[in-house]
Formats: sequence, C-alpha cells, structure tokens
Amino acid sequence: MTEILKRKKPLSVNPLKASSTLGASLAFLGLRRAIPMMHGSQGCTAFGKVFFVRHFREPIPLQTTAMDHVATVMSSDENVIEGLRTLCDKNHPDVIGLPTTGLSETQGTDIQRLIREFRAHYPQFEQTAIVPVNTPDFSGSLESGFAQAVDAIIETLVPVSSHVGRRRRQVNVLASAALTPGDIEVIRDWCEDFGLRAVMLPDLGDSLDGHLIEAEHTPLTLGGTQREEIAAMGESIATLVIGASLNNAANTLRSRTGVPDFRFDHLMGLDACDQFIQTLAGLADAAVPAKIERQRAQLQDAMVDAHFMTGFLRVALAGEPDLLAGMGALLTGCGAEIVAAVSPIMADVLNRLPVAQVHIGDLQDLEETACSHAAQLLIGSSHAVQSAERLEIPLLRAGFPLYDRLGGFARPWVGYRAARQALFDIANLVLEQHHDTPAYRSVFWSGGPREHEVPLPASQAHPGLVRH
Repeated sequence: MTEILKRKKPLSVNPLKASSTLGASLAFLGLRRAIPMMHGSQGCTAFGKVFFVRHFREPIPLQTTAMDHVATVMSSDENVIEGLRTLCDKNHPDVIGLPTTGLSETQGTDIQRLIREFRAHYPQFEQTAIVPVNTPDFSGSLESGFAQAVDAIIETLVPVSSHVGRRRRQVNVLASAALTPGDIEVIRDWCEDFGLRAVMLPDLGDSLDGHLIEAEHTPLTLGGTQREEIAAMGESIATLVIGASLNNAANTLRSRTGVPDFRFDHLMGLDACDQFIQTLAGLADAAVPAKIERQRAQLQDAMVDAHFMTGFLRVALAGEPDLLAGMGALLTGCGAEIVAAVSPIMADVLNRLPVAQVHIGDLQDLEETACSHAAQLLIGSSHAVQSAERLEIPLLRAGFPLYDRLGGFARPWVGYRAARQALFDIANLVLEQHHDTPAYRSVFWSGGPREHEVPLPASQAHPGLVRH
C-alpha cells in the first residue's frame, strides 16, 4: 500500500497546482461553439488565459463576469446575468460554461439561482445551454475542476433515457484532463480501426489541436464535441472512461442513460494498452487489426533496446494524479524505479501507484525527495525546469503547463507508438547525461598525450603529472 504524506507546510514553495477553475474552463473548451465565462475578477480570468495561450499557443475564447470591489462587497448577481445576456446576444454560443472562482465562492454566490433568474428575464435565449459548476480555486486542482465540469456537462446536456445500443457502432469516451489533444486523436483512431464511432467528451483533439482556419478571429471554440452528440450519448453501446478522476462523471452518465461503462486509470504502457484494445475488440466483435499488432511489437522491441538505460533508473515524478498513475505504469513496466512522487491533491488512484510514498505538496517537496533518493531523471511540467537544473538531472516535460517547448500540448502519451517514443526520449536523456570516464594515465608516463588523446586540465590530472 502506498503511503500518502499530506501537506504540513503553511504555504507552497514553487507551487505545482493549477486551479480547479482553470480545469473546468479547459473542459468547456472541448465543446463546439462554446465559451467559458469565469465568475470572478478580471485578474482571475486574465491569469488563466495567459496559462492557456502559452501552453496551446492558440487564441483562447474566455470571458469573465468582471467582479470589481463594489460587486465583491455588495452583490455580483447583476454581473452574471448581464454577462450571460451579452454573450448570448453578441456571440450566440451553443454552450456557455459558468465556473466559479475563489472570490465568488467566498462571497457565497448561488449560480444556480442566477441562471434561473436569467432564464426568467431573457426567455429568448433558451436555445443556449448554460452549464454551471462550483470550482473554488482554493479547493482541488486542474484535474478535479476538469472532472467536475464534465460531470456538470453530463448532468445538464444528457437527458434521462433508456435507449442503450440504438446506435450500434457508437461508443462514448470520457477523456480526463491528463489526456492531450494528441492522445484524443490516438483514441479516436483506435476506435475507428475497429469500425466504431467515438463521441469524445470533451474533445480537445478537435478544438485545441492547433489548426488554421479561414476566419481571422472567432469568439467561440473552433471545434469540439457537438451539443447534439452529447444529447445522444444515451444511445451508445458502451462508455469508455479514461482516467480515475472521471469516475463520478461516469456514474452520472450511467445513472441517466443505463449505458454500461469500462473504466481505465490510464492508457500508458503495454498492459493498459492491451486491456483497452481487447475491450474495443470485444465491443466491435472483431479481430485486432494487423496495424495495431505491429505497433505493439514495435513497443516490445523498444523496451528491449532501451532497457540498458531504463532498467533501475531512479525517477522523480510531479503531476496530477491521473498523469502520475500513467507515468508510474509506463516507467515500472520498463524496469525503472520511482523514488519520488508529488501530487497537488489527494485522489484514490494514488493508492495504486507503484511507489512507496506520495507527497501531497509542491515542487520543493519533489526537489528535496529527489535529492535525498539520488534521482536520475525528473518528469514534470515546465515549472520543474529550475528544480531539474538545481538537481543537475535531465527533465522530461509532461503535464500542464508546457510553455518552453513547441508542440508539447500535442504530443501523445497513450498507445503503443507513444509509449515507444517516450522510452526512446527517456533513454536519450539518460545517454546525454552520461559522461565518459577520463583516460587513465600511469604515474610513470611523463610524455605528452598519445595520438587521438585529449590532455586533461591540470586540476583533473593525476597529482604526479602536474608540472610546476
């Protein structure tokens, strides 16, 4: 059993956590013709938008109710109602996501009541769906806020039904915050290889994959899951849940529709991919395509090639619980040892990590634990760059945010091919860190360097060779 070490410090040093409001907004960005509107101050929204723009390197549609000092003390009800009216009147979105922030939660705002008041005042906007979700940024993290938003989307947009299997080749896929747009594309391709049509919720692989359009600007999301597809999720033959953080959302979908589900903590590494592929084969009643069999064989070959570098490699991990679960399985599957793991929040999946201890804390906790256990590789977001430099070990960038490398948001981690590339990247980082042992020089040798031999600096040479 993994030991969970809870936070004891009164503050965060080099924080690891991103807010739950940010996570909820990210989930809404995976819906088509949608826009999140944070209920809070302009600074809260601007700060989140900077994170998204630096990570995805795309324009991000994000609005705010713009609470000022007067609204904070007196009442912010008018901010919400007028904000919803303005968005509906000017942009005509299909869906508006309404996550709260720490400021509005501290004030005690009842967003459910405000939506009812908005509907009563402006019945002409009934075609626009509004999805409220309580995500105070002083509680939870990006992953938990994302999961709460997915749960709220299902509660609001999926009707209660009993039409399971009406669409015989359709499957639902609930995708956690740990999945990148590249991961979404891999999962969709796998489903299509078996002749299945996947309804992804949310579909960041369609909205934030990084593609150009003819229009110079759009105030709404460019792609994502259509509202009509979400409403028809009750007609699918099964739901595939990727990420333990979405278990509550999966429970909600199953209770409303009766669609059976299959749950996976992650899809990283050989065993998890095998389990997922066998599930798809069973749902489609079809054999595994030769293409996928070949990709599996390529991963096995990569595990053999990289085992000299990955075997007994001491690794330190920092990230959200779902990402830690996937990375832990991938690393231990190739012989590595996780000597330090830090998560910003507590989650049940942490108890299943292949590591002795997990810290609920920040990057300072990771750095101290990695140093005490002589870690050789660090895996984390771009915020971990300085920690890796101080530890003098390489960093494999994963998670959110990734702002100092191009294409990090689009990189896939799930599937056989992605696991193969991850192993190669890890092995190459280890090789780059390796330094050859200087050539031995006998104390009896007094001549100059032999042919093709570079002389050592005097400070590194044997004391008997230092000339005075």
